Amino acid sequence: MSEIRLQKYIADCGITSRRKAEDLILQGKVKVNGNICVKLGTKVDTTEDVVMVNDEVIDREAVDHLYLVLNKPRSYVTTMNDPEGRRTVMDLVPINTRVFPVGRLDYLSEGLLLLTNDGDIANKIIHPRFNVTKTYEVKVFGKVNEAILKKLKAGVTAHDGVLKPKSVRVIEQLPNKTWLEFRLNEGKNREIRRICEACGVTIDKLKRVAIGGLAIDGVAPGKWNYISKSDLLKFIGIKADGTALNGGTEYISPKKSINIRKGSKIQKETTLADSKEFTKFRKEIYFETIRGLNARKNTETTSSPATK
Repeated sequence: MSEIRLQKYIADCGITSRRKAEDLILQGKVKVNGNICVKLGTKVDTTEDVVMVNDEVIDREAVDHLYLVLNKPRSYVTTMNDPEGRRTVMDLVPINTRVFPVGRLDYLSEGLLLLTNDGDIANKIIHPRFNVTKTYEVKVFGKVNEAILKKLKAGVTAHDGVLKPKSVRVIEQLPNKTWLEFRLNEGKNREIRRICEACGVTIDKLKRVAIGGLAIDGVAPGKWNYISKSDLLKFIGIKADGTALNGGTEYISPKKSINIRKGSKIQKETTLADSKEFTKFRKEIYFETIRGLNARKNTETTSSPATK
């Protein structure tokens, strides 16, 4: 007899991650030997029991595991399908084997996204216990001074707990914007956007550049590569037996930190990043703002006198 928890079996069969498998169970979409099972922690005999998800039999022995590294562009949702008809990351992966995204990047975010049909590996990457660091490069409006940087590093308290990055640093200063590097361990839903908004900072661009020591370098936006399980485990810092490597594995960025205490000539007159004038560019009103700017530009073009 070989018994494992039902949610783990579903994940091992490549249906979804272990966390999402728990949701399927609670929603009554899982049957064991013809009976609906809604109890988390139920164990199944992998050699005897018949498990069905959405009335389809699943079989762990029939699964060939795949691991893909995708560079997600903006304006794609990280779901299997979208009821609003928007493009999903699955549109970028035209393969016959069913895979699913590991974690999420929101609609306006871009960068490294892993896809697999190995729910056990997906769970290890997502679960805080394995302490896998995710590295992001974030362009914000305005100038980031010491006070703003200190607030971002301190994090904020939200309804689902404390949102606190592992680290934040300035990596580039532009005339009217600033590039930051965020590193997260847990990675709660929209964590960086929520931290920035709570600190009065508005994000212009957010890109995940690495998970553990696995970087997106060399993969063009919208493109993807296969990666072996052994290489994936090595890069994210997990041993073959599923235990975490001592000290983990982290991406080493070639970009040096900017010393903001010295100030920057290029940002001498730049408005501070926590100014309210930048809130019109936030995600919830982003498209409305862009449409307004385009409409104004078109009006100015059509109303201007013709040149001879």
